[in-house]
Amino acid sequence: MELVRVDTQRAYDIIWDKITTCELAPGATMDPGQLAEELGMGLMSVREAIWWLAHENLVLAAPGQGLYVAEVRLPDLEYLHELRLPLESLAARLAAQRAAPDDLVVLETLRAEQARTPPEDRPRLLDLDHKFHQAVTRAARNTYLFQNLEHLFGLVRRLWYLTLPQLSFLPTAVEQHLALVEAIRAGNADGAEQIMRGHVQDFYGKMREILIANANPGGRLGGAN
Repeated sequence: MELVRVDTQRAYDIIWDKITTCELAPGATMDPGQLAEELGMGLMSVREAIWWLAHENLVLAAPGQGLYVAEVRLPDLEYLHELRLPLESLAARLAAQRAAPDDLVVLETLRAEQARTPPEDRPRLLDLDHKFHQAVTRAARNTYLFQNLEHLFGLVRRLWYLTLPQLSFLPTAVEQHLALVEAIRAGNADGAEQIMRGHVQDFYGKMREILIANANPGGRLGGAN
C-alpha cells in the first residue's frame, strides 16, 4: 500500500504540473490509460491522482464526455482574488509577528535570487514568486492557512501561464518583496499586511487587464484546440 501511495503522489505531482502550466490545456480531455502509458506508471495510481485533482477543481467529469481539464473563465480570477487578498495579507501580518531568524534568511535568499533572474525568464520568476509567498506563509506558523493558500495557488497558476508571454511586469515584484522582508524583519505587522495587500492587488489589476483582452466570447480563457 505504501508503494501505491508513493506512486499516486508522484502521478499527482506530474499531472498537477501539466495542468497548472497549461501543458494540459483547459478543456482538454483526459484518458487515464493514455496518461498512465505516457508517464510509465500504473493505471490505479493515475486514476487516484486524477480523483484528487478533481477534488481540487482542476479536473471535471461530465456525463457522456468523460474526464477533462477544468476550463478557466474570467470570473475565476475575481473569485480567487477575493480569497487570496485577505489570506495573503493575513499571512504577512502573522509572519511579522512570528518569523524566526531562519525564515528571514530564506526570504532574503529568495528575494536576492529573484533580483538575479533575467526578466525574460518568466517561468523562473513565477516559480521564485511562489516560493517567496510560501516562505511568508510558513513564517506565519499556521498550517491551515498554508494549506489553503497552496490549494489556491494551483488554480491561480493556470491563469499566470495562460498569459505568460505578456507578464512583463514580473521583475517589479522584487522591490515589493524587499519592502515586505524589511517590514517582517522589523516586526511591523501593520506595514507587512499593507505591503502584501498592495502587492496582491497590484498583481490582480494587471492580470485582469491582460485576461480581459485575451478572453474568448463568454469569458473563457485559453482552451484545448
